[in-house]
Amino acid sequence: MAISLSVVLLLAIILVVMIRGGSIKAGPAIVAILFGFFLASTTMAPSISRFLNSIAETVNSIHF
Repeated sequence: MAISLSVVLLLAIILVVMIRGGSIKAGPAIVAILFGFFLASTTMAPSISRFLNSIAETVNSIHF
């Protein structure tokens, strides 16, 4: 839950910065949000979640 909340927060911040910077307009941003919302209710959602969790674990295991 903590990882998905941080990812959502990070993506929200990126989206706000892109809208304010003029890289993306409000219309495409709303379409992207709706796409993500509806994608979360499909059967692909668990696979996407596992993929993101594996990336987070890989990044977490990197030691500098």
